Amino acid sequence: MAFTLKNEVVLAASPERVWEAINDPEILRASIPGCEELEKTGEGAYTATVRIKIGPISARFKGAVSFTDVEAPNSFRLVGEGQGGMAGFAKGGARVQLTPEGDSTRLAYDVEADIGGKIAQLGSRLIDGVAKKLSDKFFTDFAAAVESAEAAA
Repeated sequence: MAFTLKNEVVLAASPERVWEAINDPEILRASIPGCEELEKTGEGAYTATVRIKIGPISARFKGAVSFTDVEAPNSFRLVGEGQGGMAGFAKGGARVQLTPEGDSTRLAYDVEADIGGKIAQLGSRLIDGVAKKLSDKFFTDFAAAVESAEAAA
């Protein structure tokens, strides 16, 4: 089952500071909902273990993500895939654009993903709702981390 998600947030930090945060494994680990492990495996490449709950299904996904088409500090594409055992799989990508707005940065993203297995059987409305909730949680936590780092600098 394929799904898409688009959104944007304004972060109270420069594009350079947002870029640094996107490349900081500690900030990412703290921002990703359900993240149990995040390890940098190379330049712009990570492995992760994330526990999520979608409706009645709880699963631990193990996977890898990498940054491609990098144009620092303006844009990149994030591609990845993960396996959740009996719960299923997820794979896809996101195009991320950072645009300066005064002392802030507008971060816009456009996600395309494909999921399969038991989680895909839950239906698109449930999947879309959970994806939006997880995305909102990530960006709330990410914004807090970026803005506190910006204030400390």
